[in-house]
Amino acid sequence: MTTDDVLAEVGPRLRRLRREREVTLAGLSEATGISVSTLSRLESGRRKPSLELLLPIAQAHQVPLDELVGAPPVGDPRVRAAPIVRHGRTHWPLTRQPGGLQAFKVLEPRRVQDPDPRTHEGYEWLYVLSGRLRLVLGEHDVVLTAGEAAEFDTRVPHWFGSTGEGPVEFLSLFGPQGERMHVRARPKQD
Repeated sequence: MTTDDVLAEVGPRLRRLRREREVTLAGLSEATGISVSTLSRLESGRRKPSLELLLPIAQAHQVPLDELVGAPPVGDPRVRAAPIVRHGRTHWPLTRQPGGLQAFKVLEPRRVQDPDPRTHEGYEWLYVLSGRLRLVLGEHDVVLTAGEAAEFDTRVPHWFGSTGEGPVEFLSLFGPQGERMHVRARPKQD
């Protein structure tokens, strides 16, 4: 629906509301300080609605401005995406818009794995909620604990997972490049 379509519906909505409340144009004019002719032109669509005109009308009818304009209702803000299990890890999407920054809550089970560093375009940010997360990044091999975060360029060979001592729960944020398939990093030359 375009802005013009929304504005075209305001007049009929104003007329319907006024009539439902059994208020005359003169009565509404007195309550709002807006002339009868201006109110009539608003209702017929011959005058574009403005905030200066709609605010006093909304106040006189004791309705939210959204009701006069017909703004679409705001949906439930909660993200209820189903968990995704990938390579033994459970990922809960925390964002719902495709593209752009993506956020996931991740549960890595207790397991011992040999690091298999990979690379891809972008940056990644990790924040440990509980447990211990092993991060291999280039020449570094570190363990992050609850409350610790790491940020890194994903073009550097990296791997992260459980330390083998127990499960680890963490948040992962990355940009669109981070959605691309990981490719194996070149082995180090001795």
